[in-house]
Amino acid sequence: MADASLTERNRARHADEAASWVRDRCEHLPPVEKAELFGTVFDRFADSRVVLLGEATHGSSEFYRARAAITRRLIEHHGFNIVAIEADWPDAARVDRYVRHKRTGRYDEETFARFPTWMWRNREFADFVEWLRRHNEGLAEGDRAELRGLDVYSLNASIAAVIHYLDRVDPEAAGEARRRYGCLTPWQAEPAFYGRAMLRGGRDTCEDEVVAQLQELLDKRLEYAAADGEDFFDAAQNARVARAAEHYYRIMYHGSTESWNLRDRHMFDTLQHLLAARGDKAKAVVWAHNSHIGNAAATAMGWQGEFNIGELCRTAYGEGAVLIGFGTDRGTVAAADDWDGPMRIKRINPSRPDSYERVFRQSGVAHSLTDLRAPGNRELREVLSTPRLERAIGVIYREQSEFLSHYFEAVLPEQFDAFVWFDETNAVTPLPAERPHGVAETYPFGV
Repeated sequence: MADASLTERNRARHADEAASWVRDRCEHLPPVEKAELFGTVFDRFADSRVVLLGEATHGSSEFYRARAAITRRLIEHHGFNIVAIEADWPDAARVDRYVRHKRTGRYDEETFARFPTWMWRNREFADFVEWLRRHNEGLAEGDRAELRGLDVYSLNASIAAVIHYLDRVDPEAAGEARRRYGCLTPWQAEPAFYGRAMLRGGRDTCEDEVVAQLQELLDKRLEYAAADGEDFFDAAQNARVARAAEHYYRIMYHGSTESWNLRDRHMFDTLQHLLAARGDKAKAVVWAHNSHIGNAAATAMGWQGEFNIGELCRTAYGEGAVLIGFGTDRGTVAAADDWDGPMRIKRINPSRPDSYERVFRQSGVAHSLTDLRAPGNRELREVLSTPRLERAIGVIYREQSEFLSHYFEAVLPEQFDAFVWFDETNAVTPLPAERPHGVAETYPFGV
């Protein structure tokens, strides 16, 4: 952990030297609008099995467009065939069917309708989805790139998906699934209330029921998969989500560390299932927040017992996993004041003098890539290895309490293999709730 004697003033003074090193060693990036040219800079990471692309906020246009440009390059020229995002499995499954030109699934709700809607219902991501659909169009079905969700929150939608699948392939088993999942019925609309009920005591948990349902589904994998392996894979993953979500909501009031670790373990396990299903040629790009894709062991998160998908990928794949962080100094961001609040366009405060963001700001390079694992950058890594503050803006941004609510200590060269910098960023463009005029019924952002 950081030396407590290293004051804010000392960090600010040392930032000048660090900024000079970054200025000399970073690479200027072309404008992100030139997607093909921008993407080529990242060819150096193409031999990896997994490339994890972060973001310092959940609402900055440049981060989405940069990840899209990098991912396009990796898919088109380097054989990557899985895009796994920090989103719920059922929502991403609807988009996946769209981009892979598969028959429409069951659309009970609008896609990405749960707070924060703008995180994936935005113009920047929709543009990437349309590109992926066009890219897949001329390919054999088995060669098409898929888009999947990694997250754990979709208790209600995942339960509904499992039952819908069993209604079609095994009505008797569907009845048993309804009975088992019925334990969770009182809380399906508001799963957090389940955690409160368990905290108060006096009621049995639903753990045994969701575990038994998953096990029964997996026990019949040969029978079900023979009919339609793709649909079975989707149903099995939804059953895994239901199990993980039951556990997540049951423990969410017991402490942030346990629930965080469960969530990131589930995301990593989902990624593992995706890679295994795709076979030896599977190569994945992950889109998630810096706090998920950086190595948690090099941050205050890890120092207090939390791990994340980045750390788990580093352990599992070694140098076969590349962790790429993203940062910014100022601009605007789409975020809310409070959980479940309305989206607002907020102005980001200039970074603190004792932060990594200030180091990159003082480098004077507007758009850059700093390859922290390049052989010639050993001294740069040493200079940047002094622990500093790093900013994380999620779906909530509270400018007035920014220091307490959005900064944490980290050792950036141990957290990331590379760092993408945009001096100034702008808020994403949210999509309207209704389907734009003239688009197909299968369009996934307005069903």
